[in-house]
Amino acid sequence: MTGKPTLAHIAGLAGVSVPTVSKVLNGHRDVAASTREQVERIVAEEGYERPQRTAPRPRRSRAALLDLVINELDSSWATEILAGTEEVAREHGMHLVLTAVHKSPTPDKGWLESLTARGTRGVLLVLADLSARQRTELQRLSIPFVVVDALGRQDPASPSVGATNWHGGYSAVQHLVALGHRRIAVIGGPEQMMCTKARLAGYHAALEVAGIAPDPRLVRYGDFRHEQGYLHTKALLALPSPPTGIFAGSDLQALGAYQALHEHHLRVPDDVSVVGFDDLPFAPWTAPPLTTVRQPLREMGALATRMLISLIRGEQLTAPRAELATNLVVRGSTATVKRGQ
Repeated sequence: MTGKPTLAHIAGLAGVSVPTVSKVLNGHRDVAASTREQVERIVAEEGYERPQRTAPRPRRSRAALLDLVINELDSSWATEILAGTEEVAREHGMHLVLTAVHKSPTPDKGWLESLTARGTRGVLLVLADLSARQRTELQRLSIPFVVVDALGRQDPASPSVGATNWHGGYSAVQHLVALGHRRIAVIGGPEQMMCTKARLAGYHAALEVAGIAPDPRLVRYGDFRHEQGYLHTKALLALPSPPTGIFAGSDLQALGAYQALHEHHLRVPDDVSVVGFDDLPFAPWTAPPLTTVRQPLREMGALATRMLISLIRGEQLTAPRAELATNLVVRGSTATVKRGQ
């Protein structure tokens, strides 16, 4: 190249980001040794003129902090994610700062200022999202983020972790089909969520393979909570031809289905089979034990945290997207359909 080498030129030769080169030049310690050595070698070879070092700013926090933004904290689902995240963070001497966004998909306006003030090193988004301004500001500050279970369609280059939701939906419905069920209802999560869309796509694929015509009246959308499973099951039972099998988009919605079926004096699985999704710790202890699709929530939280720590260190990820396998766990809530049903 002609003229003085730039940060972008050095980053291109080293195969790293401009912020990573800047961290090396400014003596930050959160860069892998191999990456640091490579950048230092190229800086020397290219004759890059280092900027005048200014006095370092005082650190705002002694602890290395990660921000975890999650849609809720009051369920076993959230507890499993947090367990995996906290374990990996603790192994690396880091602490978590929790923010629950509840009904809003994004943290409030004050979150970004608080995050900056406490010196957060990276962000985990669990069923949560950022505004365009928040994303831009994190990029400007060189604070990486990793998404767990994206709410909507993500930029393929954005680091994210999920599960094989399509396969999970397919295996749940295929299991019910194998037991002779033909009228199979599904109670999904929020319609716009990517995991819901993938599970519904698996549901429809299993019906198509079995030669079963889909009935739109058997497709319902909830919010993954107990009450929605209960209300939708009551509505399904009021149909002229109610389902003999129900695939719930979460174990909590499956419990709601249990309650509605009990109130209608129907037995699980003798009258209606039920399949959940998640395999939360209580699933084996329901009556009857719940057949469900296991989603490796703890492992998802752990993997997302490892990815985030790698990004903080200036390391490149093998791939920006990781999907962990789901598998069907058959217990006592599913059975062969009765004749005449």
